[in-house]
Amino acid sequence: MEVIKDIRRTKRLQTILILLFVCGLTVWSAFGTNFSFYEVFSGIGLISNFVFIDLLPPDIAASDSLLAAILETFYMGFVGMVVGAGIALVLSFLAASTTTPHPVIQVAVRAFTSIIRNIPGLIWALILVASYGIGVTVGTLSLILGSVGFLTRVFADTLEEIDTGKVEALHATGSNYFQILAQGVFPQFFPGFVAWSLYNLELNIRASTIIGMVGGGGIGFAIQKGIKLFQYKEVSMAIILVLILILSTEFLTSKIRERII
Repeated sequence: MEVIKDIRRTKRLQTILILLFVCGLTVWSAFGTNFSFYEVFSGIGLISNFVFIDLLPPDIAASDSLLAAILETFYMGFVGMVVGAGIALVLSFLAASTTTPHPVIQVAVRAFTSIIRNIPGLIWALILVASYGIGVTVGTLSLILGSVGFLTRVFADTLEEIDTGKVEALHATGSNYFQILAQGVFPQFFPGFVAWSLYNLELNIRASTIIGMVGGGGIGFAIQKGIKLFQYKEVSMAIILVLILILSTEFLTSKIRERII
């Protein structure tokens, strides 16, 4: 009984210390950011005026001129997904322990894609704007880089989770590396490849809006331009179109996943 009491006392002390640490870190962070509830509540009136007077109702007449920007956003996301998935497909076979030709190649590919993945698309866009200027090319390249980093990781993890029994059986029959990949690995990998690629399309559509605001083209650039020119009702129409595009993409990709997988 005394041992159980000691364990409970230790756990209680650990819980109190963790709570004190979280509280201390929260207060320290609040002071560091000058966060103030008074400032938050005092700004509610201004936010309400902006939303209900300046932003709403949306300018429906502007939807025609925004349609081209919405299509650009979709094109960027789709091209980013297709090209990114193609590159990631090759890299993932080199990065997965079950398919890599050599452990050194596996480590090198994982390190390379980890660097790409951990640089946000927004930063890639800012870097690429300096080389390519403002436009859709910058947005598309940023999405491709983000897709390669993300998809290589999830494709490699998917490859490492396949059933290796069939692979070992093909090894035993004397099949070469490419025959094993084609007959033993890819049939198991294909559903994951489709599912993650379609999910990446959803991510690209969302990310392209933010990337567009720093010069990547598409609807994000139209939103940024509307804000700079104080055309807030046009901005609210653009936001509604973005929501429609994202929800439509989610619906379509989920239906495709259901049919294929």
